[in-house]
Order: sequence, then C-alpha cells, then structure tokens
Amino acid sequence: MTLYPIETGNFKLDGGAMFGVVPKTIWQRTNPADAHNLIDIGARSLLIEDGNRLILIDTGMGNKQSDKFFGYYHRWGEDNMDKSLQKFGFHRDDITDVFMTHLHFDHCGGSIQWNKDRTGYEPAFKNALFWTNKDHWKWATEPNAREKASFLKENLLPMEESGQLRFLERNGQHFIKNTELGFDVLCVDGHTDKQMIPHIHYKGKTLVYMADLLPTVGHIPLPYVIGYDTRPLITLEEKARFLEQAVDKEYVLFFEHDAHNELCTLQNTEKGARLKAVFSFDELFN
Repeated sequence: MTLYPIETGNFKLDGGAMFGVVPKTIWQRTNPADAHNLIDIGARSLLIEDGNRLILIDTGMGNKQSDKFFGYYHRWGEDNMDKSLQKFGFHRDDITDVFMTHLHFDHCGGSIQWNKDRTGYEPAFKNALFWTNKDHWKWATEPNAREKASFLKENLLPMEESGQLRFLERNGQHFIKNTELGFDVLCVDGHTDKQMIPHIHYKGKTLVYMADLLPTVGHIPLPYVIGYDTRPLITLEEKARFLEQAVDKEYVLFFEHDAHNELCTLQNTEKGARLKAVFSFDELFN
C-alpha cells in the first residue's frame, strides 16, 4: 500500500463559523483571519494505492458551480485535482473507488462534473465506484433545512443515476470493519449524520483522515467545535472519545481542511489532549 496527499484546491471560510463559541481573540492565534474575518481552509484528499485498486478519499468542491457560488468561498492558490494526481503519475480515469466521508459539497462536489456538452452531469471518475452509507445517503437526499444548502442535488443524484453508487454496511454502532476497501471506518453523528472517518494502517502507524470531526490543528482542544455541526453536544462526546484514543494509540491525524498542516500527533497535558508535533506527509512517511 502507498498513500499520496492530493490537494484539490484551497478556499476561505468565516473564522467565527469555524470555531463556534470560541472567541476570535483565542482562535486567531492558530488560524489568523484576514480583514473580512476569513481563514484559510484546505481541501486535501487522500489517495490509496493498494494492489490493483486506487481509492480516493473525498474530492473537494469540484469546478462545476457558478462563479457566484464560488465567490462565497474565495478560492485561492494553484492546486487542483488533476495537477495533484499528475504529480504522482495518475489520472482521474485510473481511480477505481471514491470514498466520501460525507456528502457536503466541499467533500464530494468533485465527484460529479459537467458532461462534454454542458447539458447535464456525469461522474468525474468514470471508472470508479462511489462509496457512502445508506443512513447518510438518506440524510443527504432528504435534507433538513439547516444542511440543505450543503447537500446539492447536482452532486448526489448523478451518482445514483450512473449506477456507480455503492453503500458500506455498518456492523456496529460506531465502526464499519471495512473489508471491501481495506480500512476501518469510525461513524460519527455530530457534524452530520453518519460521517465516516477512515482509519488506515500504514507503515506501522494508524493514520486517521479527520474530515470534519477535527478540521485543523487549531481545533484540537475539546470545546473547539465548528458552528456548522448539527449536533455540537454529540460532537463533544465523539471528539472526547476520539482524542483519548488518538493519544493512547498514537494515531497520526491527516487534516483535510488545514491548509497549512498535513499531519500531526497528540499528547496528554493537564489541559487535555494537545498538539505534540506537526509533520508534512513526506517528513513522516518518505
């Protein structure tokens, strides 16, 4: 097995929304805001090469939305999916599986693209299966009013119509023992219902793809919960359990949304779990 960090493009979000009840005077120490109160956000996917399978975890926003839509998110930098795949010698047509932690547009928008004539939509990875779970699919396709703007029909329905959509089955309350794709999955409900957090055993370590359970290094302290979470008190419980395990089992955390930090480890302190060390992917694994 070989892993590759894939940069799909950076954007910005309101710092207050990303840190909930935490005051700006505190969160800006780790995530400095610009004059418009916006902070840097990444959209980092993870590519798993395992035998004859090439599995991509999350796909970023994609590029099919309108200029008005993207204007809300202030994209910046030169990274994109195709350039990042090419860096490692791959093309999107090589991807065999796309695993989506959840179906908010910034995690799955890149899974679907305009067709050649721009008359409709098609899978952006024509040879891949698209993986989610039944509970989250129902949650996303029958959205509540709070999340409706994050679950976009143009990202979801074409997956089903293509015949490439597949569901992982839960075999426990919190975990999916994922023999299909070769890594285990923690299901969490605080951010959105049945978000899936991959746990990948790699080079003697357990690498955890954090998605929106822990978006950036600045979100490590337990009360630092993003304002977008639908059930923040459940997030607190889930995050507390995870942080304890992450310290005890020496997990390596892989950040999807931290534009400036790829990986970190944690340690216990008198204030609870805190940052131990930050690494680039190459520093730790190459």
